[in-house]
Amino acid sequence: MSENLTLDDVAVPLRTLRLLAADFGHLPAPDVHVSTIYPERLELTFYDDLSGFEMWREALGVTPDAVSYREQGDGQTRVLRASVDHAGAVVLLTGYADVVAPVLVGGAA
Repeated sequence: MSENLTLDDVAVPLRTLRLLAADFGHLPAPDVHVSTIYPERLELTFYDDLSGFEMWREALGVTPDAVSYREQGDGQTRVLRASVDHAGAVVLLTGYADVVAPVLVGGAA
């Protein structure tokens, strides 16, 4: 699928990124990824803080029940993921954050 693609072949997510930058330039900057493997997808990823993920989720109109949650790294990292169609591209939001261990007080959690 990714062989011999041109920049025109990934123009949809690039145009979507341009629109997002114009409309939501005040929001936290994500890690941005466009791939020839998924030429219709724009990935916005947030590391170490889920507040940026939440701001973008709200801005793009993704409902909380459309967000998936999982943990990885033996339960050390939480992962939030959601996708939405926006301006012709599939926008995939991903957020990573450390799982905060409960503080033990007097031997109880």
